[in-house]
Amino acid sequence: MGSQEVTDWQGKHVTVAGLGVSGIPAAKVLHGLGAVVTVVNDGDDERSRAQAAELEALGITVRLGDGATLPEGTELIVTAPGWKPDKPLFAAAAAAHVPVWGDVELAWRLRGPDAAPWLAVTGTNGKTTTVQMLASILTAAGLRTAAVGNIGVSLLDAVLGEERYDVLAVELSSYQLHWAPSLRAHSAAVLNLAPDHLDWHGSMEAYAADKGRIYEGNRVACVYNLADKATEDLVREADVEEGCRAVGFTLGTPGPSQLGVVEGILVDRAFVENRQKNAQELAEVSDVNPPAPHNIANALAAAALARAFGVPAAAVRDGLRAFTPDAHRIAHVADVDGVAYVDDSKATNTHAAEASLAAYESIVWIAGGLAKGAAFDELVAKSAKRLRGVVLIGADRALIREALVRHAPEVPVVDLDRTDTGAMLAAVREARGLAREGDTVLLAPACASMDMFANYNKRGDAFAEAVRELGASA
Repeated sequence: MGSQEVTDWQGKHVTVAGLGVSGIPAAKVLHGLGAVVTVVNDGDDERSRAQAAELEALGITVRLGDGATLPEGTELIVTAPGWKPDKPLFAAAAAAHVPVWGDVELAWRLRGPDAAPWLAVTGTNGKTTTVQMLASILTAAGLRTAAVGNIGVSLLDAVLGEERYDVLAVELSSYQLHWAPSLRAHSAAVLNLAPDHLDWHGSMEAYAADKGRIYEGNRVACVYNLADKATEDLVREADVEEGCRAVGFTLGTPGPSQLGVVEGILVDRAFVENRQKNAQELAEVSDVNPPAPHNIANALAAAALARAFGVPAAAVRDGLRAFTPDAHRIAHVADVDGVAYVDDSKATNTHAAEASLAAYESIVWIAGGLAKGAAFDELVAKSAKRLRGVVLIGADRALIREALVRHAPEVPVVDLDRTDTGAMLAAVREARGLAREGDTVLLAPACASMDMFANYNKRGDAFAEAVRELGASA
């Protein structure tokens, strides 16, 4: 099934696992290529039935409420990335020697012979921002590109659509990489590694191994984070093409084959002539929006991938200047009575929250939600000296409170035991009471949002609305 010839698909029996963002397009594409497609889905709710009716109208078979058994005659499974590897469907596939691909693998296999190379990014945090920065830099260099994969344009649309790209900036999750065995990027970056999604992968080792797949077969550069040894270890373990280089990024002064920061300037000592002696200025730290430490690291990773693709230094600067971060990523909402209010609702795990807390000196921290199995001791211990006070919300707030008792016993804590729609306004009011002029009230929950909100966007919106109400009454 490795060939990209469309004729290969004629009459092939393919099972698509999961309706949803990746499953429906995959089913339609495969059906269009002449495959005999069956979609299986665990759920059987109203939405699933509506999606099933749409596919059945095209002649695609859909089995709702039965995602466990392998349809007879299946020659390939294409799975939604979120399906756990330990599902019975995959055990049945293994027993029958049926290969399993994800949507990324399918897109990779369906690329044409002159397809655009992929510059790929993964990591526990910062993926989306880095890929968007990269796309902005590539665009500034005059290249036809798009931010695709886990964000933006679907990869299937990107490789099969009318639009012709010079290069793609591809965000890949650990789930997607798990199911993409033959992916070979031009160059790739692992931004960082912290415990996340361990319930899906089963262990930190399995999670890291799936992230590390992004380096397999790289041609030009494997970009890693000098501050995160685990990313460098993954480069060492990767099987890359002859001549592919390890390129590190650091917030400090870079050595040869590294990008870093010198006196407020982002500099490149990797993609220059005589890198033992020379450095190329790329941009100023002030060109990065916002210039928080973890975001400067994102910019360096994006710059490294762009430079690996041959982009000139001026395009790095212009692309970073043109870039605007998405909502709810360390977004400054307002200043009220000399206190800054910052929305980083996207900080849904401890690693992201730690980066966010490191960006400010004196913080009233609003935290809590669904912990997803996380522990908070390390986060609180590292951030304790910056905390003026803490307001806790959400289902698993006791876990954070206990870590604060252990590592920051002198920091005042307000524990809000309410989940109604007014809870965020109450949290912001409590934070205002704790804050002093010059402080930052920071929503960086270190937890998922679904205990109280539909998603992190809604949580961030509620925070911003509460801050506006506070400002109006100030």
